Amino acid sequence: MSFNATEPSTTEPELLPRIWARVAGRIVHMRSDLAVVALDMALTVSAFAAMLLLRYDASVPNDGWSKLAGFIPIAMVVVIVSNLAWGLYGQLWQHASLHEARQLIKAGSSTLIALLLIDLGPRQIPLSVVVSGTVVATFLMGLLRFQNRLFSYHRTAEHAGIGVVVIGAGDAGAGLVSDMVNSPRAGFRPVAVLDEDKQRHGRSFMGVPIIGSIDDLPATVERTGANLAVFAMTNADQATLRRAATAAETADVALKIVPGMSSAMRGGVSLRDIRDVQIEDLLGRKEIVTDLDPVSKILRGQRVLITGAGGSIGSEIARQVMECEPELLLLLDHDETHLYDIATELRGDVVVQVLADIRNRHQMRAVFMEHRPSVVFHAAAHKHVPLLEAHPTEAALTNVVGTSNVLDAAAKVGVERLVAISTDKAVYPSSVMGASKRIGEQLVISRTPPGAAYCAVRFGNVLGSRGSVVPTFMRQIEAGGPVTVTDPRMTRFFMSIEEAVQLVLQASALAEPGSGGEVFMLDMGEPVLILDLAERMIRLSGRQPGRDIEIEITGVRPGEKLAEELIALDESESPTVHPSVCRVATVAIESELLEQGVLRLEKLAANLDAIRCRDLLREIAGTDAVSLADPITAPEENSFAS
Repeated sequence: MSFNATEPSTTEPELLPRIWARVAGRIVHMRSDLAVVALDMALTVSAFAAMLLLRYDASVPNDGWSKLAGFIPIAMVVVIVSNLAWGLYGQLWQHASLHEARQLIKAGSSTLIALLLIDLGPRQIPLSVVVSGTVVATFLMGLLRFQNRLFSYHRTAEHAGIGVVVIGAGDAGAGLVSDMVNSPRAGFRPVAVLDEDKQRHGRSFMGVPIIGSIDDLPATVERTGANLAVFAMTNADQATLRRAATAAETADVALKIVPGMSSAMRGGVSLRDIRDVQIEDLLGRKEIVTDLDPVSKILRGQRVLITGAGGSIGSEIARQVMECEPELLLLLDHDETHLYDIATELRGDVVVQVLADIRNRHQMRAVFMEHRPSVVFHAAAHKHVPLLEAHPTEAALTNVVGTSNVLDAAAKVGVERLVAISTDKAVYPSSVMGASKRIGEQLVISRTPPGAAYCAVRFGNVLGSRGSVVPTFMRQIEAGGPVTVTDPRMTRFFMSIEEAVQLVLQASALAEPGSGGEVFMLDMGEPVLILDLAERMIRLSGRQPGRDIEIEITGVRPGEKLAEELIALDESESPTVHPSVCRVATVAIESELLEQGVLRLEKLAANLDAIRCRDLLREIAGTDAVSLADPITAPEENSFAS
């Protein structure tokens, strides 16, 4: 009761100052727009005078002009007050939009209502003149304010800049065209729009015609002289994007893209959102659907440790684990720069940096004893095939001994769940790297404590990881070539880092306690021909392979295979509840050979005995195909197929 009684008295004193502050602010803006105010008054006089002449067919009665003279001051006051109330002064009209147009209409409507009420008394001028004069005055004031916008469309067609064909006439495409039209200094000139909806063909937007579909891009480029196409269909599937990429290749123009629905949801697409088409946009992989509930259940409130946290895979694991709200996120790496970078990116009170080396057994035990993690993601590894062919002792120390140290420390503190990152190169390993990763898989299987859920997750190449083929191709293309491919027949499996880590997390939730250690394999889709990948990336840059940029065949390097496999003949796979993750039943290496082999590898590596270290890796992994390359021969820097 008392609350209701006091509410008006407390709000009214607060409301009146706010209203007065707004009015005072608009009066200040009006003072800075005195020229516009004067023009509004002149347009008001002209509009009513013209409508009076029209009403009487230019034969105005003798008292008509005198009555108008008495009405005009009232009309001008009403117009100025209405315009002031609706914020028509102090605007930057060169950037006016639909919002300002609505304000103008509201001001005109308010003016008309006020003048009609005033004219209901002793009528000074005909009612038709009041209505038509107000409408014409509002139109003229709108024309005054929107003249820059109206004539900018015409100027856009004439200004210099890169001719752009926008693919997509939806909200994203319209936003891009609008941004290009209103920002001519950005250097982009929209010349045409293409859209798959035929009902839109023949129409135009802001003076830019919608003239066809994606397949018409080559003809459109030839007709308009455009040198860039921008794909702005934010909800299109990859098949549509690949059609656009093919059309751009045929048209010999560069293709760029807007990133997707997220930009539109943030409030529209602009020139800032345009980026290069990335090769993962065109791989044709189905969108990964992940169930975050089981992942969150095993990570929320847990102490999670990630080895190799500064690497490409490790850092992405850290990002995605952070979303699951762990109690503590331990980022472990021996590279201080990469460790600092990911820790700075994530921040948060739960993030702890651990500068340590997995090859140091005592250090690993100390770290695990201090922080006592319950979940471990083991992503630390050496991965470059040619480099490890030349340095097998490093492969043994990091990929084998390091993994052994992590498993040993995990067992000491009772880690409940451990996930080790493996590779398709562990299947029929032909390289030092592959052999070392196969041994790592086997260690996970044999060292899993009773009741714990340990697993290794096997997958192929990830796009964009440091030192991988895609960023290297990009650097070579930017340098003008040549792009180096080891063999025209070479194929590889590819997956983006983000989706690979999503599936790694899914696999971590699928591992069953007490299973004795498991191996999971990710669905990598179809293998990609490296030569096709190189040619596609060159074309995406707006250049032609063989004409603008040469492709150089360098030959297969030691340890490389023409094609990788995800499962061996003596292994079997079984489905899991996730369609992109399957369980692999692998043949175990004899336990004594494995454990004794790890100890011998550590001694040989410590003595820098590269030849015997390589031979022992081959013996333990069970392959006769490990390269016997000269251990002191460094690999060529510009070759990359793996």
